[in-house]
Amino acid sequence: MNKKLWIAALLVTVMAVAAGCGSKPTAAPSPSQTQGAGTENNASEEQNETDVTEPVTVDPEETTTTTGTNEGSTEGTTTPPGGTSSEKPETSESNEKKSIDVYYTDLEELELHKATAEISYASDDAKYKAAFAALQQSKDDKLVPLWAKEIELKSVQFKDGALTLDIHMPDTARLGAGGEVFAIDALKQTFFQFDEVKSLDLLVDGQPSESLMGHVDLEHPMTRSE
Repeated sequence: MNKKLWIAALLVTVMAVAAGCGSKPTAAPSPSQTQGAGTENNASEEQNETDVTEPVTVDPEETTTTTGTNEGSTEGTTTPPGGTSSEKPETSESNEKKSIDVYYTDLEELELHKATAEISYASDDAKYKAAFAALQQSKDDKLVPLWAKEIELKSVQFKDGALTLDIHMPDTARLGAGGEVFAIDALKQTFFQFDEVKSLDLLVDGQPSESLMGHVDLEHPMTRSE
C-alpha cells in the first residue's frame, strides 16, 4: 500500500515538473549580446558618417612623380615669357681669313707671275689645302694656273716644320719642261711664305717620284732657300 502511494506521488511530481518546463518564459538576451549588437550598429553608423564627411587627400609622392614626368617631357624646350627659346644655337667653328701670295704663269708660259688670293681656314691642314686650291684657279684671265684642277690633293701632313703633300696627277695635267719648272717653283714659293714650313716634300700617289712630269728631277724634300 505504501509502495503504491509512493509511486503515485512520484508521477504527480514528474507531471508537475513537465508542465512547468513547457511554460518556461523566453530568456532575455545576455548583456554581452546586447552590447555586441549595439557596437555593430554604432560601427555601421560611424562608417557611414566617415564615408560622407572624409576629405579627399592627394599622395605627395604621386604629385611629385607626375610633376617630374611633366617637367621631364618639356625639358630642353622651355620657352621664356618673351617667346624665344632658351636653348643656345650651336655655333660652328670660326674660320680665319688670310691673304697669301700665289704664283701663276702667263698665256705663253714665259715667266712666273705673283698674285694674291684670299683663303679661309680653321686649322693648319686646312690652310695648306686652301693654298693648294688657290694654285689651281685664277681670277685673272691673263694668269694661267700651273696646277690644273684635275690634280687631286690626297693628303696633307705637317710635323716639326716638314710639310708633305701627296697628290694624284692624271696625264692630262702634265706640262712640258718649261711648265714643269714653273710649276715646282710656284709650289715652293707659295708654301715657303709660311714661316713654319721649313721643308716641302711632294709625293705622287704616296711615292717619292724622281720627276713630277718626267722632265725635271724632284728633290725629296725641297728646302727653303736662304
